[in-house]
Amino acid sequence: MLAGKMFQWKTALLKKENFFQQTMSAAMIQRLVQRARQADEIIAQLKAHIEIVKKSAAVSVSKPEEERVAAENASLREKIKQLKMTLVLAEIKNGVKQIPLPKRSRVEAVKADSQGDTPSAPSTSQEEPKPVAQQAKPKKEQQAKGGDASKPEVAKAEKGKKGLAEVDRPIDISRLDLRVGKIVEVKKHPDADSLYVEEVDLGEGQPRTIVSGLVKHIPIEEMRGRLAVFMCNLKAAKMRGILSNGMIMCASCPEKVEILVPPPGAQVGDRVRAKDFPGEPDALLNPKKKIWETLKPDLRTDGDRVAAYKGSQLHIEGKGPLVAPTAANTQIS
Repeated sequence: MLAGKMFQWKTALLKKENFFQQTMSAAMIQRLVQRARQADEIIAQLKAHIEIVKKSAAVSVSKPEEERVAAENASLREKIKQLKMTLVLAEIKNGVKQIPLPKRSRVEAVKADSQGDTPSAPSTSQEEPKPVAQQAKPKKEQQAKGGDASKPEVAKAEKGKKGLAEVDRPIDISRLDLRVGKIVEVKKHPDADSLYVEEVDLGEGQPRTIVSGLVKHIPIEEMRGRLAVFMCNLKAAKMRGILSNGMIMCASCPEKVEILVPPPGAQVGDRVRAKDFPGEPDALLNPKKKIWETLKPDLRTDGDRVAAYKGSQLHIEGKGPLVAPTAANTQIS
């Protein structure tokens, strides 16, 4: 009887021990799972932090490079703008007509806006389209009624292009188009005893007619075939009925007038510059601006007979300065 009870107690004790062990194992497993989840979360947070650090490092490294590229782009844009201006001036100088770009229609402007393109000069008004019958009128009929309506706009655009050369430019010797030319033919003016009429080759394809008051100072034999320096962007003017399209440059005083002599090796079309005054000349000097009249007092030969502007020698690059044969400290005109 006693032995049976002891067996029951022992069996119950074993059951309790097994239950306790199973309960402890489940709790430990649950804690391990929980810790594993926490570890995964920490790892995910670390990975996110590492990505943020990488991005910050990339931005800090690339920002100076971006600033450098932006500065280069700005410099290139400015150079392109200057080159375009130089090209326009050269074309105007060589007689190339400048045609303004056509205005964009409202539909094109809306499309550009929808694509993120910002127009540089939006139009505030649009012309109404002409009727088909009006568009189909013959050209002669349009001319009979007053010519092409676009001509005033083209003329205005060309005038604006020419005016660009004078905007924000100092008045100095660089504004003058001084070039070497050769007098290929010369004769006395039929209506003025003191004037020569010269045909001058300036490298432009055809000679220019230039009238000079040098009859009393230079024999005609010394004029023919001579190299000299001419101002080529003066506005053409009639001299006793003959249109003169330029001026020969001389050292001049009441006692004598001498033609400035180009350096050895000078060629027709060579540009004359002042060392300290770089720049491109105006296509045509505006008489209203009095540019030549303003510059003239500072153009003189020095003590060595070298032509100069405000002490800066007039020269041809790589060939030498202009000189007067004998006239030192003399006004140039």
